[in-house]
Amino acid sequence: MSARTRGVLLLIVVTCLWGSTFAVVKTLGQLLPAADLIFWRFLIASVALLPLVVWTRRLRPAGDGAARRPDGWRQRELWRDGFLLGAWLIAGYGTQTIALQSTSANRAAFFTALSVVLVPLWLVVAQRRRMPPMLWGALPLAVAGLALLSWEGGALVGGDAWALACAVTYAGFIVTLERMADRHAALPFTAAQVLSVTVLALVWMLLSGPVALPPAAAWGPLLYLGVAATAATTLLQTIGQRSVSAAEASLIYALEPVTATAFSFVMIGEQVGWRGALGGALVVVATVLSQRADAPHAETPSVQVE
Repeated sequence: MSARTRGVLLLIVVTCLWGSTFAVVKTLGQLLPAADLIFWRFLIASVALLPLVVWTRRLRPAGDGAARRPDGWRQRELWRDGFLLGAWLIAGYGTQTIALQSTSANRAAFFTALSVVLVPLWLVVAQRRRMPPMLWGALPLAVAGLALLSWEGGALVGGDAWALACAVTYAGFIVTLERMADRHAALPFTAAQVLSVTVLALVWMLLSGPVALPPAAAWGPLLYLGVAATAATTLLQTIGQRSVSAAEASLIYALEPVTATAFSFVMIGEQVGWRGALGGALVVVATVLSQRADAPHAETPSVQVE
């Protein structure tokens, strides 16, 4: 299996996990303010990564100079890049969490997935990168699919604007991650991102008002969000985007509203009619077409974890 194929499969897993979070976050939004939800989610993710961090560091032979390697934990560049991506992440997660307070899980997922359009435009305008023709052919299908999915939701509400802001910020994250993914080993880089969001969310929470522990009913969903939908997805995404271009990744992420629709139906009873079903099918077709594109991207010979 090629590095690119592995990367695609990892990003599909990430997308499926993300799709499950919309219904969970919408339910948690009734129990916790946005800042509290993000802080506890990322604190749990940070704790979940600790055993893996300790395990990989114990496997490293003493005196091998690992701390002086470009991927070493003490490198200033690692924490600088991790903080920059963490800032993009908290902007994305924050706007998405706020959006879910006033719009449906389905609709928030559909608008968030507009990053599928923003990423290629960002690359063309800012970096003057040429996109393969197959990707340009897949984009209109993805846009049409997202339009049908969004139309299913009815009149615009305030949460939709926050969801659009999430699409913009997450497009920035995807493009920035592509540039930085192969600079550092996956695990330290993931930990730096997650810890950065935790610190930023703590500041946001402290500025928002009194701090309190989440209610008992919130801990189960928070554990799922922190371990599976944050720690695992951030690590897998960091590894996957080493061999998949930002433009291709954005089209894979367009599957998110499809999986979100399925999870939202099962978990909280939100339904989508024939327009939504057709839109979801178009998004799937666009994603398949994107994988037939011969998009140039530097592949790494191996994936460093520690």
